[in-house]
Amino acid sequence: MKNHLKAILIGISLLALLCGSALAQNTGETLIKNATVLTAARGTLENTDVLISNGKIARIGKNLRAPNAVVIDATGKYLVPGIIDCHSHAMLDAINEGSLAVTSMVRTRDVLDPTDMTIYRALAGGVTTLNLLHGSANPIGGQNTVVKLKWGHPLEDYVFENAPPGIKFALGENVKRSNFTPQPGQSRRYPATRMGTMEVIRDAFVRARDYKKKWDDFRAGRTKVPPRRDIELEPLVEVLEGKRLVHAHGYRSDEHLNLMLIADEFGFKVATLQHGLEAYKIAPEIAKFGTGVSIFVDYWGYKLEAYDTIPYNAYILWKNGVVVSINSDSGERIRRLNLDAAKTMKYGGVPEEEALKMITLNPAKQLGVDKWTGSIEVGKDADVAIWSGHPFSPFSYVEETLVDGEVLFDRAKDIARRSELKAERERLEKLEANLPPNKRGKKDDKKGGKDENPEATPDPSKGGNKR
Repeated sequence: MKNHLKAILIGISLLALLCGSALAQNTGETLIKNATVLTAARGTLENTDVLISNGKIARIGKNLRAPNAVVIDATGKYLVPGIIDCHSHAMLDAINEGSLAVTSMVRTRDVLDPTDMTIYRALAGGVTTLNLLHGSANPIGGQNTVVKLKWGHPLEDYVFENAPPGIKFALGENVKRSNFTPQPGQSRRYPATRMGTMEVIRDAFVRARDYKKKWDDFRAGRTKVPPRRDIELEPLVEVLEGKRLVHAHGYRSDEHLNLMLIADEFGFKVATLQHGLEAYKIAPEIAKFGTGVSIFVDYWGYKLEAYDTIPYNAYILWKNGVVVSINSDSGERIRRLNLDAAKTMKYGGVPEEEALKMITLNPAKQLGVDKWTGSIEVGKDADVAIWSGHPFSPFSYVEETLVDGEVLFDRAKDIARRSELKAERERLEKLEANLPPNKRGKKDDKKGGKDENPEATPDPSKGGNKR
């Protein structure tokens, strides 16, 4: 039954990919007319036009003219920067490599799935960019991948080439495996305590620092033989050199503070504290270290570590000068990040534009891509969404989502082809290969057909099937 459903879903995904390709419009020039533009950088612009040329925002103003452009009438609608999710596991065929405590050598880039339906659903929620993270099984996990959601494109088009590389760290019960029961004869993986977790991270950077020195000595001519290459330590050397960003899963404030102290000890900065449900407790310290926090707004209590938070977390962090983003860590919440941002206005009174930044410009800053995306400004990538109303209203919905100026979600076209998709699904379900095993090889009884299932045919050697 599992294979039966998988075959149907693959068929639907492939059809959707083809339909997604058909959505692509002329990426030469597109003129969006008369929108309320929420820039996330320079305030709100009423009745404003935005000209997109070759995937970039070329002009912003009133009464713009572009004779050869595709015109989108956005009168009464809102043009909003594409939402950026700073913590996602979409598109990943595997999440954790949990065998070792340090798995800095593994790459999420190697297991991306461009047919994951979460991509299309995220586009329908105005999301254009994701930070795809390794899971939280290891103190030092695998390398991340920042992607733009190019639904219908080849996999190579997804990777956000300008994004600095990153890596996932993790703290807490997932790492020390509080709920893991070894099989008979199987030893428990180290570390098993919070202090052991900190030791693993410190030891890894001691080894990385020594490894870096060996290479520095070789390149400076102080030694004649090059060190043996170590792909576990290479990403950590990049962290020490400021070339790779650290995104650290964790809940408790004491653990996140300890990690920032270790980073300070070795001379690097943690880019983001992920989840950070207790981050409000150490907001001044986080601001001092220049670290960002990527949080849930009102999702907690699902395990002991996630109990001690408050809905004012985002407000307190923002008030202390911390760059805050709101993430989903979910294929469901990813479609409603706009409403999560709106909640920060209720709990603490975060100003509207600052709340919008928490799902647009702030995560772009945390990922090091704010030069290219995250706000509506001339020269930036045309990653935008057209909303039917204000994005903070629960009654608003996305009408079109553009990535690099290409329409990759169009609500009107989606609705128009739903009957076609339904018919295709029904056709796929009836194919022999997609039928459950107990129904394969059988003709419709209403037509008087006989059972042609070979497994049900009597064996002649046993006296059956006489002719």
